[in-house]
Amino acid sequence: MLVYFWGFLYSNYFRFWLKWILRLLTRKCELQRVFDGLKAGAQRTLSIEHSLESSKNKVLRNAVHVEEAEMEKCVRDVMKEKKIEQEDTGFKTNLHISLLQISGYKKLYLNVENLRKVPYDSDNEEHEEQLIELWNLLMPHENLKARITKQWCDIGFQGDDPKTDFRGMGLLGLVNLVYFSKHYTDEARQILSHSNHPKLGYSYAIVGINLTEMAYSLLKNGALKSHLYNVVSGLPQMEHFHQFYCYLVYEFDKFWFEEEPESIMHFNQYREKFHEKIKGLLMDCDVILTLQNTKKP
Repeated sequence: MLVYFWGFLYSNYFRFWLKWILRLLTRKCELQRVFDGLKAGAQRTLSIEHSLESSKNKVLRNAVHVEEAEMEKCVRDVMKEKKIEQEDTGFKTNLHISLLQISGYKKLYLNVENLRKVPYDSDNEEHEEQLIELWNLLMPHENLKARITKQWCDIGFQGDDPKTDFRGMGLLGLVNLVYFSKHYTDEARQILSHSNHPKLGYSYAIVGINLTEMAYSLLKNGALKSHLYNVVSGLPQMEHFHQFYCYLVYEFDKFWFEEEPESIMHFNQYREKFHEKIKGLLMDCDVILTLQNTKKP
């Protein structure tokens, strides 16, 4: 209760006067102070985002929702409101980059959500082609005997028709599995082999879809901002979400075998422990969680 009360006082009273005093002392607005004091990356962009969202000025608050096509005009309008010279190209460039990252994150979430909402359709030729591609990438020396077959269990699906396993994450789950298998084929096959361990084995595809849900939830609640704002100096794309997913798959496999669970029945317990570990890493404003970064010699 006391923390909430202090937060209310700071947001509604103290913050305004603190900003006013700092502006008198530095002759710079909060946005200028952030760009001068923080290096490019998550800490800077998160600070800019917070400053704009907390502003009492409508132009500044709306800046975090601007479309890419209106970005340059928005930057000019913010500079005008804050009485910053239009010739200040450094400020203009930095604000443009930060706004691209902020609006790009929101757009990425919408794109991921839209893909998640697409149900797997066995009558859709493109969906079926992706599913067969997944099999061929993971099991290059074994042909499917039929579309509906127990062979799907060999790559970690629950039954003889994988479409039922995509209900929660829709097409997003399949796209993630195919992306990892296509771009990191050796790693995917190695992890599939690990998943068949007689004691520590797990269902590769089902766990992969579960990790899609983890990546999706971290994106949705904003936890991925620190990572994405460091990875890309501009608009985050679906590619960056897929790359983060690949990191999760690779790291979860390592985590699972390091922990040596008693049985697969304890999966949810260890899944949550891994989730907490990732959330902890994402609290670091300098964090970059990519498979390329993990595998550096």
